[in-house]
Amino acid sequence: MKDSLNIVVAGATGYIGLQLVKILLNHPKIKILSLCASKSIGKSIHQFDNDIIKKKLPKISKIEKVNWKNVDVLFTALPNGHAQKIINILPKSVKLIDLSADFRLSDYKTFEKWYGINHKAKKLIKDSVYAISEFSRNKVQKYRIISCPGCYPTSVQIPLIPLVKKKIVSTKNIIIDSKSGYSGAGKNIKKKFKFKNLFSSVSAYGVGSHRHMAEIDQELSNVAGKNINVSFTPHLIPMFRGILSTIYLEAINKYNAKSIYNFLKSYYKNNFFVKIAKYNQPIGTGDVMNTNFCKISVCENRKKNRIIIISAIDNLIKGGSGQAVQNMNIAFKMNETLGLK
Repeated sequence: MKDSLNIVVAGATGYIGLQLVKILLNHPKIKILSLCASKSIGKSIHQFDNDIIKKKLPKISKIEKVNWKNVDVLFTALPNGHAQKIINILPKSVKLIDLSADFRLSDYKTFEKWYGINHKAKKLIKDSVYAISEFSRNKVQKYRIISCPGCYPTSVQIPLIPLVKKKIVSTKNIIIDSKSGYSGAGKNIKKKFKFKNLFSSVSAYGVGSHRHMAEIDQELSNVAGKNINVSFTPHLIPMFRGILSTIYLEAINKYNAKSIYNFLKSYYKNNFFVKIAKYNQPIGTGDVMNTNFCKISVCENRKKNRIIIISAIDNLIKGGSGQAVQNMNIAFKMNETLGLK
């Protein structure tokens, strides 16, 4: 195990990239060698976020200028499609931790269908692992590419995967209603969304066709051993950060809301970053803001076999940069919480 790691961040000036830099600055075993972006070359990262500690950091540069000789990890917080190009020129000694969708889907045809991009690294998909930290601890060390899940899928799968794997909920009619702060759409939100009064109203989008459905379906199907298709509707709400997902389920095999609550509480008892709220307790994004925690609440429905699960995360941390650092810690056999407390 190395005493410290040399890091490059590509996409350092986006919301996720800036949050990642802040976390890495708080990590005792990290040295940032390069901060890369396609614009603002030569500028200081401090200009993009006043909260970044004014330590001596490299100026923003192009990724083409990086000397990979001493680099251990490249984080890519770039638009979809870019990590696929970069991996083809990256030395095999450098581990890629990608926060885009480039390696989340195990079938490149599925990726091309949902994202409308020709996959540029088809042969390297086998060298990647889909890594929700809580489920991939025994895998990430073996793979060159660590693919970090989407923010919505993280909030959904942490409560759902144990239940589907245990076969204690029906997989026929899983309904997911998620609400996210607008930072999840990136800095170009106004170009992506033309909603009227975007910053003062709630707006549904990607109805019935949001890209994150592909990875949710994939991962739930993998643990169930059969094909699962969820119903998922995301919404943008007028706040900067946070995701609240409400999941509607039917319990089976004599389980009910209380026994599912007890099961999840037991399942996650040794997981530092997953917190189970008191039974039937309403929760919100304020409970996890600026942390790497996922907080889960199991609630009763008026029908005994129906349950409601609420899951809250910070989309920029547990749904993005925090989980990426958590995966790095695991991959290099460091304390999982380093930089994240």
